[in-house]
Amino acid sequence: MNAEFLAALEELQRDRGIDKDILIEAIEAALVSAYRRHYGANQNVRVHLDRSTGEPHVFAQKLVVDEVTDDRIEVSVAEARRQNPALDLGDVLEYNVTPQAFSRIAAQTAKQVVMQRIREAERGLIYQEFSSREGDIVTGVIQRVEPLHDAPAHDLHDLLRPGQADRHQRILVNLGKTDAVLRPSDQVPNEDLRSGDRVKAYVTEVKKTTKGPEIYVSRSHPGLLKRLFELEVPEIHDGLVDLKGISREAGFRSKVAVWSEDPNVDPVGACVGPKGLRVQNIVTEIRGEKLDIVRWDPDPAVFVANALSPAKVVSVTVDSETRVARVVVPDYQLSLAIGKDGQNARLAAKLTGWRVDIRSESQAAMGDW
Repeated sequence: MNAEFLAALEELQRDRGIDKDILIEAIEAALVSAYRRHYGANQNVRVHLDRSTGEPHVFAQKLVVDEVTDDRIEVSVAEARRQNPALDLGDVLEYNVTPQAFSRIAAQTAKQVVMQRIREAERGLIYQEFSSREGDIVTGVIQRVEPLHDAPAHDLHDLLRPGQADRHQRILVNLGKTDAVLRPSDQVPNEDLRSGDRVKAYVTEVKKTTKGPEIYVSRSHPGLLKRLFELEVPEIHDGLVDLKGISREAGFRSKVAVWSEDPNVDPVGACVGPKGLRVQNIVTEIRGEKLDIVRWDPDPAVFVANALSPAKVVSVTVDSETRVARVVVPDYQLSLAIGKDGQNARLAAKLTGWRVDIRSESQAAMGDW
């Protein structure tokens, strides 16, 4: 414990933003505990760390009383006044009781306190940084794919949910300063992520815990797709193109609705990019997931027809009260409009907010609704 130690505290204050006085107060409190642990737990002591030399001084504190019942914590008025004539009943007399070997104990204790405060400060800074990035994209490297039996209880429960059996176990993603957790429910079915892979992920939640911040990210969240478009398409970032909605079945297919108030701007073309480069970059990041970019329209009938892309639509009739859109498609387009297991129709309905009822021209001609 010396002046170099105090200089190190000042450096910590400059570089890490940890207040030197708060650190010193924490060290003094820890030294009180260290003294009692080594020299007696029932003593009233105060530790003062000299701000110029860094040397610790221990002062025993005794209450001035009429009659002493415990000489470890009490002192008579007569004895107290021999030390300091100004003392009276109820005052506290302090003795310097610094042990010769206390500097070594103090140095070890101070080091522990400083390291603990540094860890706390770093955790605080990490929490501050990532809590402000909820709803944003981060890039990281797959650190570890944990086996099922090593996953925490809440993740084990997550794995047993319907539809989770084909997903990875809990994955840790290194973000540089800390790791983020990619839970089974936030993974994309059949996406083969391995240690060392570099991926982009969407920050869904940042929790403050006693062990530091816990950051949860997702590869399946529609927000990932939204942020990828904002990053790849300057017109969206600049506000020339508005991303009106996203419906996603991660790993299989997604639909994105875009619109521009500027008649000179083609919103779909802007998202596709020159030679399809922009959309290809997004598809590459989501590992080949099929992606339909459709034009939003204030007319719900037109929007529903666009949302059923790549199928061609003959007509759309909407019922505003029931929010049902009755769609007629050519006979040969029926299966395409509905999609495998109803996926195309389901995504279109989710994107538009209308229940989509699809019939072929032959079915419609027969009145089959």
